[in-house]
Amino acid sequence: MNLGRVAIVAACLATTACSSTYYNAWEKAGYHKRDILVSRVENTRDAQQDAQEEFKDALEQFGSIVEIENTDLKQAYDRLNGEYEDSTEAAEEVSDRIDKVEAVAKALFKEWEQEIEQYTKPEFKRTSTRQLKETRSKYNEMLVSMRRSEESMTPVLNTFRDNVLFLKHNLNAQAIGSLKGEFASLKSDIAVLIEQMNRSIAESDRFIAELSG
Repeated sequence: MNLGRVAIVAACLATTACSSTYYNAWEKAGYHKRDILVSRVENTRDAQQDAQEEFKDALEQFGSIVEIENTDLKQAYDRLNGEYEDSTEAAEEVSDRIDKVEAVAKALFKEWEQEIEQYTKPEFKRTSTRQLKETRSKYNEMLVSMRRSEESMTPVLNTFRDNVLFLKHNLNAQAIGSLKGEFASLKSDIAVLIEQMNRSIAESDRFIAELSG
């Protein structure tokens, strides 16, 4: 991309008032909605992979806190709170990425439908209509999987938040005892989360291959 095109896109990103202006700027730079959709699906997949690692790290920290005898309670709270904040940030990034995928997909499918009506050859129109239906079906499967992976983060974050708050207000041995009771449940929820995210990542890879093929 040359500097002129970069300037066009940068200006649009800074001043965009509507999605059509945004996508038009990218198209002038040589990137169409299909390209943007592939890029955003890739970004979402990467964000899910990062979130997986963040939640695994958080679980490891949680486990170390409840397993070590004579834990420094203030230090334990700081560590656990830091992991909770990092996990929340990772989860918000995943949600933001999914929203962006959904936005460009809606724009792409709307444009596709409008362009189908411009065909004068019936066979071209039938072929494009079939391709749109197939692509939309695969996209919907991927989006459902993405949203499920997003939902799987909620119980984990809720458990983290509850325990961080409890530890904050009860810096004593009893608080650590309560955390021990939560560890098995948290470990199970994170296992579900990782499994769901792996499914979503696999769906994303299939969809990317479909659009890029």
